[in-house]
Amino acid sequence: MSDEKILRAFVHETGKSAFAVEIEVSGHVLVGDEPVDAGGGDTGPAPHDLLLAALGECTAMTVRWYALRQKWPLENVEVRLTHRQTQTAGTPGKTDVFTKEIRLIGETLSEEQRQRLRQVAERCPVQRTLEGSPAITTTLAA
Repeated sequence: MSDEKILRAFVHETGKSAFAVEIEVSGHVLVGDEPVDAGGGDTGPAPHDLLLAALGECTAMTVRWYALRQKWPLENVEVRLTHRQTQTAGTPGKTDVFTKEIRLIGETLSEEQRQRLRQVAERCPVQRTLEGSPAITTTLAA
């Protein structure tokens, strides 16, 4: 028996704009779209917006999880993120560059605890996926 956890999502167009979609995942319904200047209706976040949000969500949750396990006095976690694509001279394609700025709120956190939480933030599962080499298979349904 495998310990493999399989997540499933279903995405379909809504017709609300040229790119508007409804996303069903883990019992939740989200919407996605492209901004107006990209031909969409801006009825929801664009794919890279959702990716950036997933990285921030995972970072905050991972930091919180670790602080709870350690019983550290972390009151709140805030994560500000940016994503940009940049062209590097002499290389084909663009490079995705993500930045994360983490604010740890807790007056009695020591400097050692703060640095450890920063290290833990760098190992959130979504960041590890982005830094890794995921395998993606695409097929056509019958």
